[in-house]
Amino acid sequence: MMRKKRRSSVEKVAGTTAAPKAKKSRNSSRQPKEAASEETSETVFVTFVKKAGVSLKHNGASHEIAVDQVVFQKRIQQQLQKSPRYPDILKEFITDLEAYVENPDRFRNCLLPCVPQPSEGDVRSVSSFQESLIRMLLGIEMLQTLIISTLLEKLPEFMFDGIVDGGLNIPRMIINQLKWLDRVVDTKELAAKLMELVSVAPVEVQRDIITSLPEILEDSQHNDIARELNALLQENTQLTVPILDALSSLNLSSSLLTEVREAVMATLAAVQLEDLPVVVKFILHSVSASNAHEVVSNLRQKLELEQCVLPPVLQASQIRMKSKSSAGSASTATASGSSQDSVTLVLDCIKSAVRFQKTISEAWLKAIESVDDVEGHKVLDLLVLFILHCTNANQSRRGAERVLKLKVRTGLMREALLQKTFRDYSQVMRGYFPSILALAQSLVRSPDPCVVPFGGQMYSHSFTAFDSYCQQEVVGSLVTHVCSGVSGEVDVALELLCSLVVEKPSEMALYAVFVKGILDYMDNLTAQQIRRLFHLLSRLAFGQQQQGSHIQDDMHIVIRKQLSSTVPKYKRIGIIGAVMIVGSMGALRPKGKESQSSSLSQETLRQVTALLELVKSSSESSPEAAALYYDELANLIWSSALDPQGEEMIGMSVLDDFQDDFVVDLGPDITGSFIFPACVMYNLEEDESQGGIAINLLPLLAKETQHKGEQQQSQIGKQKQEKRVSPLCLSPFFRLLRLCEEKRHQGDLEEIDALVGCPLILTNMDVVDKVDSLSKAEREFLCSLLFHTINWFREVVNAFCKQKETEMKMKVMTRLQNITVLQALLERALAGTPGYMPPVSNFDGETTDGISFGVPVNKAKKDGTGKKRKAPGKNAPEGASQPEEATEADETQQEQPEKEKEKENRLGVSLTAYRPFFRELDMEVLSVLQCGLLSRSLLDSELHTKVQEEVVLGPTELVFLLEDMQHKLEFSLTAAPAKRAPFLKMRADKTVGFSHLQQRSTKDIASYCVQLLPALCSHLENCHNHFQTLLSENNGVVDGPSTDVEEHQVMSSGYQLLLQVINTTLSWSGFSQPGQRSLLKKALGVLAGRLKEGGPELTLEQLVKHSFEYLLNFRSTMPSLSTALCLSQLLSTVSEKGGNPGAYREQTASLARRFLNQSWVTASGEKERGSKFNEALHTLLSIYLEHVDDVLKAVEEIAGEGITELINASKDESSASWPTLNRQTFLVFYKVLMAELEKAARRIPAGKTSDSSEVRLLGAALPALLFVTSISRSCDLVKVFDSRPVLNVSLKYGRLFLESFLKLGMPLLDYSFKRHKEDVQSLLKTFQLSTRQLHHMCGHSKIHQDTSLTNHVPAVKKSLELFVYRVKAMLTLNNCQEAFWMGNLKNRNLKGEEILSQRSQGSDDDDDDDEEEEGNQELPPAQEQSDDEVQDGDSD
Repeated sequence: MMRKKRRSSVEKVAGTTAAPKAKKSRNSSRQPKEAASEETSETVFVTFVKKAGVSLKHNGASHEIAVDQVVFQKRIQQQLQKSPRYPDILKEFITDLEAYVENPDRFRNCLLPCVPQPSEGDVRSVSSFQESLIRMLLGIEMLQTLIISTLLEKLPEFMFDGIVDGGLNIPRMIINQLKWLDRVVDTKELAAKLMELVSVAPVEVQRDIITSLPEILEDSQHNDIARELNALLQENTQLTVPILDALSSLNLSSSLLTEVREAVMATLAAVQLEDLPVVVKFILHSVSASNAHEVVSNLRQKLELEQCVLPPVLQASQIRMKSKSSAGSASTATASGSSQDSVTLVLDCIKSAVRFQKTISEAWLKAIESVDDVEGHKVLDLLVLFILHCTNANQSRRGAERVLKLKVRTGLMREALLQKTFRDYSQVMRGYFPSILALAQSLVRSPDPCVVPFGGQMYSHSFTAFDSYCQQEVVGSLVTHVCSGVSGEVDVALELLCSLVVEKPSEMALYAVFVKGILDYMDNLTAQQIRRLFHLLSRLAFGQQQQGSHIQDDMHIVIRKQLSSTVPKYKRIGIIGAVMIVGSMGALRPKGKESQSSSLSQETLRQVTALLELVKSSSESSPEAAALYYDELANLIWSSALDPQGEEMIGMSVLDDFQDDFVVDLGPDITGSFIFPACVMYNLEEDESQGGIAINLLPLLAKETQHKGEQQQSQIGKQKQEKRVSPLCLSPFFRLLRLCEEKRHQGDLEEIDALVGCPLILTNMDVVDKVDSLSKAEREFLCSLLFHTINWFREVVNAFCKQKETEMKMKVMTRLQNITVLQALLERALAGTPGYMPPVSNFDGETTDGISFGVPVNKAKKDGTGKKRKAPGKNAPEGASQPEEATEADETQQEQPEKEKEKENRLGVSLTAYRPFFRELDMEVLSVLQCGLLSRSLLDSELHTKVQEEVVLGPTELVFLLEDMQHKLEFSLTAAPAKRAPFLKMRADKTVGFSHLQQRSTKDIASYCVQLLPALCSHLENCHNHFQTLLSENNGVVDGPSTDVEEHQVMSSGYQLLLQVINTTLSWSGFSQPGQRSLLKKALGVLAGRLKEGGPELTLEQLVKHSFEYLLNFRSTMPSLSTALCLSQLLSTVSEKGGNPGAYREQTASLARRFLNQSWVTASGEKERGSKFNEALHTLLSIYLEHVDDVLKAVEEIAGEGITELINASKDESSASWPTLNRQTFLVFYKVLMAELEKAARRIPAGKTSDSSEVRLLGAALPALLFVTSISRSCDLVKVFDSRPVLNVSLKYGRLFLESFLKLGMPLLDYSFKRHKEDVQSLLKTFQLSTRQLHHMCGHSKIHQDTSLTNHVPAVKKSLELFVYRVKAMLTLNNCQEAFWMGNLKNRNLKGEEILSQRSQGSDDDDDDDEEEEGNQELPPAQEQSDDEVQDGDSD
């Protein structure tokens, strides 16, 4: 078949009449040559060829060969050699050949393969495939050079012919004859001629010649030809692809390859887009392991994919410009597509290189990792990370994931880069979708909160940019996250699903069934997560467009099923879900015509009403369910825009029901018999002694208690004849009422303002003093009454804190004072009521019967910084109308010594554990912190001003508000790592009491805190002035005669909380985001502005400087060590906000040292002590050593001066130079010092053989000597302070230090030994003292069989033994091996006494330490206790 095809093609060529101009001149000689065929047949060429076995054919037929090619070549060679005219016959033969091929058709025939000659006999002697006649003649060495010359001279004749009709390209055929010759006689001349041809040939021929060079030339010519090609590459970018193809096939020396690669890299920017894949492929395939990192880094820098693809906006504009002609728009679209294709091919080249060469994948990771600024990162980095992740190698995949997380965590890869990548390269990235999805999953699952949002953005962009298959996968993956049960994942996934529903409702509607599947996994979701889930489902099903209406029935079924459940957990889910559906169905419809935009349809309104009635009726039987319904409805009113008709309907029914259930008119006396005598308390309306209203709390609580008792007596008891009103619903119902009124009257609460000052029906609070004499039921009733009262006041404060009238502000302030007084009473009541479970106040928690933490009864001695612990103030039964009395109710300070004497009035429990049982304060309540001096005039009966009464924010109220603020900020701004859900669900739910806060974004919370900063600074200055005045009055003594202990403690708490709140605010990780920089400047501007008036023109660095100076002024009035620590941490936080935190290191260190050198005394005159004090001291000492310039010097100072003074001091005294260092705090100091020494050891610079600078080596060796001296001194201290914790620290950090020294210090000594023999020797001698002491500690641990200590022993022993052999290796390296000898070390205890029980086993003991002595020094035999003696000879 092959023969037939070739023959037919030749015939076609022979029969063609149309030919280019260049051919016509040659064809004119055809007739005379054909006429003289007989003459030609007699030429030497024809005769020899025929004799050799080839029949020359004409008229388009292929030449026929009757013998094998080798036989043919041998016969020609023999004929030439045997000819009498040899060697002249060669020229004659070539001349005849040239004459023969003058005819183009014959020439073409000679270039085409021959065919076997058919014969009657055996045809097997001739193979089916034969070379062309020219090719066979080229195999004859004596003719080869001449024939090559002939061919290359003929080639220019056909250069411009192109491809003739038969599909034959004559120049290419000529070049093909030269490929793969068995031997090239004169390869150098051939190379020169070919390059000469390249210089004049057209581009197509140039490409053919260049790509064929590796197959034509021998290896000896490769380097020379590569240089010429390299030069050509610089001149002609059109030949980039063929030249690189040729170069990649040439066998080049490494130096030349590097030179060529650098030249190619230099032209990278000028390479045409379609040639780019070839260039990248060549660069990556010419890489060796040694230079991979350098080459890849350079390539990454030069490869600008951003210039390869036009942004969509420009593409669209170009299409519009060219759309006038249809061809124009088509060409633009094609160009756009081809550019994406070229980028795809480039990435494929990178992918293949990464897949088959491990060094390249590692080099890419290093190149991306080494970029340390945001602008330095480019789209290519993200794409390469996706490529690395999609390769099969696990190491590459893990590396890509690690680098991406690192870059996102440090803020170097930001969302803008991701957005740009998806926008411009969506077509390219589609191929890497599985990797993108896997990386997004990994980021969202990460416990690091900094990287989670980036994973969410990857999901979001994938859904927007890719096709429906990818969208389905994204939704499926997000649903999997939601069902995982891990809190952080669930929150992010629900947030993303909600945002997708808002942005792409029609696309998300297609996958509504997937999202609905989450309803089967609601058991593990929190209340806030259930809200989000129902919000997005109800938006899909009942939203304005109702794209997901097909799941409406399923939603109704689920809600009814949950509401009818008797299990509180599922009823809670039903209530939350139903309220969210009401929010979507009854939402305000902004679009449409004017007539329709203002109201819902009657049918929708009917459905909303019916659903609300269903929820109400389902929750009536349970007070907890009803309270949750009120809270959820209040949240809906607060957060959503409901239709006015719906709002009005809800608001009217709420107002009437509240008045009926909880408000009573005051009469002359209160009827009914209760556990305690009822009386009206906390009335702020003096002018309404009669005829006012009151909150009916005591009677309702009594009825509730009685009802519970009846239920317990009669288990069947289903009395439903009268509606049961529970005091549990009081606070939630009032919240709902208040929010409805705010919405209906645009923030005006005039209709319900009587409730802020109206009294409550309670009992006289003197009963708290007699709590021990009450029965258990009475005590529990009293505690419940106090909880309900406090929660009522908290909701009142929530409601009216935003009112502007002075009268209202004063009433709110009074209610705050009432709360602090009542909390003090409650502490005392709880102390006498062990095992009491308070009434629930946050109803969306895990269980309705106890957001229980197993509430402990904390003893008075238990301390806790920043907790709601109040002292019982003066007993104020009528304190409601006397607000100034509340300021006298001072709190006790938590940081009292554990052995503190009891006060005369009994201290209560800490309310910290009971925080979930109080109603949540809104963020707006914190605006009370901004209140200055408030005053009002009391008018007498003749309307004359009688008294000017002033109410200010007292210290107790300040502490109360700051504690709440700190709890809120720690919950929302402090990024806690997401943790996997434990197998056994923990009882504690950290989110209880923060459900309103969770509905705000962290940015809003941070902005609100920044608004409060001026007020916080004012309070901070007031605290500073207070303590300054106190010190001046007492002549600088804290515990002077004029010090009020309780006031001092409350003010100290306030001072500390203020510093903590400011620190937590400024520590918010969101400030590092680019969009929040202005907010950070505003915050620092507030601090800086207190010291120096500036403006927005100040730079961030200047703001940091002024803020630091402002805060530094408070250092002189620190009342306690924990407050001093808060100031140090705040200063450290502020210094890190600028670009040069190192500038403040010295000031921070000196401040920390000042605090460490200060003697801390409480207001009662005792020294501060206890676990909290030790924790604060540990952190403060760490801050000092972190910021000090020379850590080793500081450690040496503390160990040398401070601890030495302590050893010599009496038992209860402290060190003179470090007053915070005493026997109680020694372990704190020791632990920090050992940890810092171990860190310092890890910073020893590595020594290298190439280091010739003696100064550098000596400079590195001296710190090492200081390490060793310090560690030695630290180990010696154990002899004095031999307590178990000290030994534990010594063994742990001693081993770590030894390991670091072996790894980093010993290589340094290897190269320092010859030059600084004495220094090295001294260092090792000193170090031996420490290692010997460690050995004694191991012996001590074994004697006492203390498992906490013996756990460290094997690892310590191993390190000690390694050290011995490492010293031996060092001596061997320096040709001093004869100076080393080893002996057995005896086991001893801490005092150095031999452990007798192990004397007989001495020969089996581990060989441990070493000692290096000078040559002229000998130890007496009595001291032969050393581990190994290394005698250092004189040899180097």
